[in-house]
Amino acid sequence: MSQATLRTGRILLVPLSDDHLEYEVELDSDPEVMRYLDGRARTRAEVEAFHRRRLAVAGRVPGLGFWAGFVDGEFVGWWILEPPERADQGPADGQAELGYRLLRRHWRRGLASEGARELIRHGFDDLGLDRIFAETMTVNTASRATMAAVGMRYVRTFHLDWDDPIPGSDLGEVEYTIIRREWLSRQADPDRELVTDA
Repeated sequence: MSQATLRTGRILLVPLSDDHLEYEVELDSDPEVMRYLDGRARTRAEVEAFHRRRLAVAGRVPGLGFWAGFVDGEFVGWWILEPPERADQGPADGQAELGYRLLRRHWRRGLASEGARELIRHGFDDLGLDRIFAETMTVNTASRATMAAVGMRYVRTFHLDWDDPIPGSDLGEVEYTIIRREWLSRQADPDRELVTDA
């Protein structure tokens, strides 16, 4: 299965390609966008290296990968569903990590959650995933709010080894998750409380 083009009410999500490199450079060169990732802007050479890695994700598990998001033809950011990479994230089969990164001028418009909801739907509905999870720094309250808004629940706080710690890294990372059963029950009854046993 190749990576699908997806649509929401406002966002066109297209599989990431070499055509999107300049957008990625703009995105990752903003230190505020990168505040909870590297703690600094990335150089063009670093972005080019990450771009190659991002493209490779689509080849690892059919249907998964990065998507570039456009609203009315304007690039707003990217979203991702990728297989787990670390042993503590669990087995790769049947699950994927959700992520998103938006240009600062498109923050606080509900776009991160809109795109994330579509990727969750795509993951469960189209790809048959069993579990989708997301991670961020404990101090990244905006991203945590997005995770909660799309129906994910807090699972754990954990600590990674940072080569070059950034402010807040001492408080660890958090993981949020949603499983297929929870998502299906939410679709059947949007007002129903999420099932909390994994």
